[in-house]
Amino acid sequence: MGAYLTDGQRDFTRALDAMLSAGDTPSAARAWAAGDPGPGRALWGRLAEAGVFALAVPEAYEGGLGVLPPEVALAFTELGRHAVPGPVVETVAVAALLGRLGERGPAKRLLPALAAGGLTATLAVGPGYALDADTAGLVLVADGEELRAAPGHGPVRVSADPVRRLARPAPGGEVLAAGPHVAEAVRYAAGWAALATGAQALGVGYALLDRTVAYVKRRTQFGVAVGSFQSVKHRLADTLLALEFARPLLYGAARSLRTADVAAAKVAAGEAAYRAARTALQLHGAVGYTEELDLALWLRKARPLRDAWGTPARCREQVLGGC
Repeated sequence: MGAYLTDGQRDFTRALDAMLSAGDTPSAARAWAAGDPGPGRALWGRLAEAGVFALAVPEAYEGGLGVLPPEVALAFTELGRHAVPGPVVETVAVAALLGRLGERGPAKRLLPALAAGGLTATLAVGPGYALDADTAGLVLVADGEELRAAPGHGPVRVSADPVRRLARPAPGGEVLAAGPHVAEAVRYAAGWAALATGAQALGVGYALLDRTVAYVKRRTQFGVAVGSFQSVKHRLADTLLALEFARPLLYGAARSLRTADVAAAKVAAGEAAYRAARTALQLHGAVGYTEELDLALWLRKARPLRDAWGTPARCREQVLGGC
């Protein structure tokens, strides 16, 4: 991936966009939030058929398409644009982690199912919470130099994004790998998670901007469209610039996978999405606060994505560290 996408990458993103548009993803996300993961799992199956979950699986393993971070960045931008529910970021991060462990780990046993979409996964680093542990088929806990599969999880808590829930993994379970190579693989997987989260945030930002532009073209005041006011145009233009500034950073990070590059892309995309959310809320007026409007699906994602897998402060530290 350079400054421009290849024909194959454009076709891939167009195919995902068409598939997710036809799949009524907002309805699947609302059902997921209400405790019915059925429509979301059906969507998950179609994403797996498109190869999304095989993009972080080495070709040496059944179903793997190779380690392809640029395609992951493109795919997750579309997943964010369509508000796809579930532990999609964590599943790809787990695939990257297991692939990094290689034959010393349980990669051969678990990676084919992850690539095929038959297994969903989430990951907790340290003693904290795991996202979507109640719907994931595999809950991994990485603590120091040990990686284990948790036998379950504790009480489920709501998060800032109603579509996602938090739970602490249960203690114990099978130790899948141990040693210094586990800590290195976890750092590698965290980089993939940050990249995918940044891409998802970028997609959320574009979705919010698209819906806001469409709304201000329809809404009238003093007999003219709200979108014709200069102040509104400036606000939308600033939002677009922030998103367009973040996109090449994301593409560059996908090429290098350097920690500092991924952190720069993550913080830029997260802040741009958060700006898009504030713009959308202001320009939609009071209707923007209503949960019934699909806009809420993206509004409630912007801030959690900005902070997940690397807060802005942490990302800036990594950028300054230059590693």
